Amino acid sequence: MSSDAPHMLYVAWGFPPSRGGGVYRALATVNAFAREGFRVTVITADRETFELYTGVDESLEAQVDPGVRVVRVPFDWPAMDTDLRHWSALRMWAGPLWRRWRIRKDRVSFPEIGYGPWRPRIEEAAKRIHAEDPIDLTVATANPNVDFCAAAVLNAEYGVPYVMDYRDAWMLDVFDGGLLHPEDSRVDRIEKSLLAGASEVWFVNNPIREWHVLRHPAVAPRMHVVANGHDPDFAPTPRLTPSEGPLTFGYIGTASPKVPLEQFTEAWRLAKESGGDMTDARAQLWGYLGFYTAPSPSLSKLVQEQEPYGLTYEGPVPKARVRETYDSFDVCLLILGSGLYVTSGKVFEYAASALPIVSVHDPRNAATDILSEYPLWYGVTDLEPETIASALVAAAHGARTADEDTRRACAEFARRYSRDLQMTPRVKALKQMVQQRKVLP
Repeated sequence: MSSDAPHMLYVAWGFPPSRGGGVYRALATVNAFAREGFRVTVITADRETFELYTGVDESLEAQVDPGVRVVRVPFDWPAMDTDLRHWSALRMWAGPLWRRWRIRKDRVSFPEIGYGPWRPRIEEAAKRIHAEDPIDLTVATANPNVDFCAAAVLNAEYGVPYVMDYRDAWMLDVFDGGLLHPEDSRVDRIEKSLLAGASEVWFVNNPIREWHVLRHPAVAPRMHVVANGHDPDFAPTPRLTPSEGPLTFGYIGTASPKVPLEQFTEAWRLAKESGGDMTDARAQLWGYLGFYTAPSPSLSKLVQEQEPYGLTYEGPVPKARVRETYDSFDVCLLILGSGLYVTSGKVFEYAASALPIVSVHDPRNAATDILSEYPLWYGVTDLEPETIASALVAAAHGARTADEDTRRACAEFARRYSRDLQMTPRVKALKQMVQQRKVLP
């Protein structure tokens, strides 16, 4: 690529081979900028961080555009370190006191537990990269929110414009709609300063954008919705014929403690006991039970209790095998945490399958607004196990009876949510902005 091409710095703590949910958006973002003619450099954490703590999907690295340069900045995570040889005497003999000290220490550089100490490292890395090859645009994604610091320091010292990409929210609790940090707290003040200086601010859905518009009206014209969408290279092949044989209900994703897994597992038992299409049905949970490499014991126990009813946990699925995993499903299970502002990239990927989708989440979730037009959507009015069980039974019937026209309508619905279509307008607009800046005297 020509050295005259604009240089974009992308800052993402989680980047391939990290297996975290946000990594797919990060991967799609850098590839979109590369396709649009940008030279792209990425600042991310070192591989050991993901190998030790969050898990890896090595198949993702092959999907990164070959022209993208990846700079891995060492990241320390003492609170997650279980090697006793690294523990201090204080931590060994006074664990609670050590944890309180660690939290305070983490927040010195930046008010984010666990991630705050990374700030000086990524700021220095960003300035070093800029000195070697001047940066024309920075895009930083959160969380963690410390990623924004690299963008801010380049803007403050060199005038480099930046984009803030919120995959979640910083002040807003997307589950209950409240504040995660007090008004006029250090977090609040830093966020206001960052938003004021950003060229663009991206959100994954309109409810989150509207919440921020109300708090920061002056920034509203620069706030945009860039929905997660599905990745065409990995999206499932639409199923255009009714299912035959025993049905498989499937979930792919990270089941955190926020998701209603307890209600779902009870509902699954009730649905199985109803007989009919559910008699020989099975349910598979693919991905992670909890945020870390080891499955959450409490979530694992919920699944194990329902194994006699055909519910199993199948473990992680590499991104390269996602499509074939969907091919084995007859019904998709959208199990999400509750909250007006909650969506998931899985919404769009599920829709691309043209399979019945059962929504196991609060009906007020933003996902409800998206799926309301999906022809084979089976929502719930509440999260009572009996209500969820009824939706499961109805979806089983849909899997058996939905004709080709209905399923083609599902696939057409999903096409509008291709991640490329969501991302391209913003990437083109930013390229135009950068080019205009280059020609200004």
